[in-house]
Amino acid sequence: MTDRSRMEAPMSYALVRYRRDGWLGVESFARAAGTHPDLVVRFVALGLLDPERDRAGALWFAPDQLARLARIQRLRAAFSVNYAALGLVLDLLERVEQLERALRHEQRHRQRHPWT
Repeated sequence: MTDRSRMEAPMSYALVRYRRDGWLGVESFARAAGTHPDLVVRFVALGLLDPERDRAGALWFAPDQLARLARIQRLRAAFSVNYAALGLVLDLLERVEQLERALRHEQRHRQRHPWT
């Protein structure tokens, strides 16, 4: 290998290692959720879970995704919501939570300033 070809060859190693403190790989995430890793991968393919991928393509889940998976499992068990409708139901529930937070904020503001 010549000096010139070494200089033009793409790097295959990271200069800085990216830390994912608290993030879970597929196996750890599935174990923490009490479900099978294949089901986790299926939920990712359906767009129900939102992991990040590292350079090698491995999936990494933020801790808040455990709560989302628990909600998915409750919706499936309690209401038999199918996979196609789960995304819509989850989006609507998140929107309701946002509206409730805004309403609580407005009510607190009115209690502090009743004359406005």
